[in-house]
Amino acid sequence: MSVQSAPATGIAPAGTTTKPQPSSTALAGGATGADEPAATRGRTSIADVVVVKVAGVAAREIPGVHAMGGGLSRTIGAVRDRVPGGRSNVGRGVKVEVGERQTAIDLDLVVEYGVPIADLARDVRENVIDAVERITGLEVVEVNVAINDVHLPDDEDGTPETTSRVA
Repeated sequence: MSVQSAPATGIAPAGTTTKPQPSSTALAGGATGADEPAATRGRTSIADVVVVKVAGVAAREIPGVHAMGGGLSRTIGAVRDRVPGGRSNVGRGVKVEVGERQTAIDLDLVVEYGVPIADLARDVRENVIDAVERITGLEVVEVNVAINDVHLPDDEDGTPETTSRVA
């Protein structure tokens, strides 16, 4: 007995609705049939949010990274972190583009004062590439690192105090 499915047309049958699916990419196209090896039966897809989280965790593992994200996203994140039951957003400061077999990653970082920025950026890049390629199997084509701020030892919230030069 043979099972056949209708060809995918991208159009839902009459009387049905479709929900938008989260952005994901097919990592491996699989073959079908009992005569195929088990490892190749089916398809694997990886959602963009997976790459965002893996990259975010990997970047934060590097000593000298104080926080991630731009000023507004850090402020909103700090409020969210203080709400009881709230979880920190490991994807803050991470943007990705994911294709079929490759991904590109942009990171916004706040570094600790005194840490050599070029060395930190290199270490972050290496750790992110290693983690994303190892965990997802996607090839990382680039990791762009933007340093948005420097955390000074006397800063409590990561933003420098502004004082007037005139009285």
